[in-house]
Amino acid sequence: MNDRAVSVLENYDFEVIRTQKSRNSILCETDKGWVILKEYRGPLSRLELMDQLLQETAQNGFAAIEQIVKNKEGELYCKDQEQTVCIVKTWKNGRECSLKDGQECRMAMMMLAALHKAMCLPVLARQSGLRAVSLFSEYEKRNRELRKVRKFLREKGQKTVFEIFLQQNFDAFYEEALQVTEDVKAYGPVLDTGECDAAGTFCHGDYQHHNLICADGGMILNFEKFSLDCQMRDLYLFLRKLLEKTNWSVPLARGLLDVYAREKELSASDMLQLYYRFAYPEKFWKITNFYFNSQKSWIPGKNMEKLEKILAQKGAKKAFLEQTFSL
Repeated sequence: MNDRAVSVLENYDFEVIRTQKSRNSILCETDKGWVILKEYRGPLSRLELMDQLLQETAQNGFAAIEQIVKNKEGELYCKDQEQTVCIVKTWKNGRECSLKDGQECRMAMMMLAALHKAMCLPVLARQSGLRAVSLFSEYEKRNRELRKVRKFLREKGQKTVFEIFLQQNFDAFYEEALQVTEDVKAYGPVLDTGECDAAGTFCHGDYQHHNLICADGGMILNFEKFSLDCQMRDLYLFLRKLLEKTNWSVPLARGLLDVYAREKELSASDMLQLYYRFAYPEKFWKITNFYFNSQKSWIPGKNMEKLEKILAQKGAKKAFLEQTFSL
């Protein structure tokens, strides 16, 4: 954000003591505590829904989340000199959760379970008009994208080293994706989203260490990607990022699942959801998708490193799936 955006703070009922730049935002110490100023790029109707979700979640017993600060006119946003929509949210001055700290990871699991209980809001879900996307539909869409990449690689003439390596390993991951998708389809209603719609279970949408502040009991931030969905989406995202860094440690995974389950029970369908989310080769899909939608005249070396890593971890991931889930 540019410094001119700070001018919107004059529209709020607090006095700014000092400001400092953060990632795509500006942190502000005020006479009423810390807040964060950032751009908002989504529909204004979704911003209103997010405000309702945050307020009702707090009223439902989970106070350790951000809230949108209304301006002097009672509105959820202001526009800067360039007509960019900006919002101000509450902030806790601390540091991000460390994935290397076992205690902090356990805290993250406890907070997530408590958050999920508080985000079961059937009335708000019905009013929102949102509908969960089925896991089968999601995987079908990804598979179509994979087919495009495979076709492109087959028809491409001169290839880079990365493209040759990607093509050599493509079919194995693609067949894996197809098999998982067929298995998900076969389970039908068990993995359907109708239950999520009926129960009104909201997800954070981006539950990872960057959005967890460790200070005075912790705080969860950045709900911009919230959705009405199976809450195992959040649990999967946090665990996948952690387990990729620990070579798919089975004891770590079991321990953290136990921590979550002590706060919020994991049903058989929850475990099935988790299994098929882990079983799908999502990291491979992400690498290929990033490659296909970027400039192919220059391919970052990180792409090759990431592909080599998921190949190296394939055995460990398979062992994790077999030893963690009893299907």
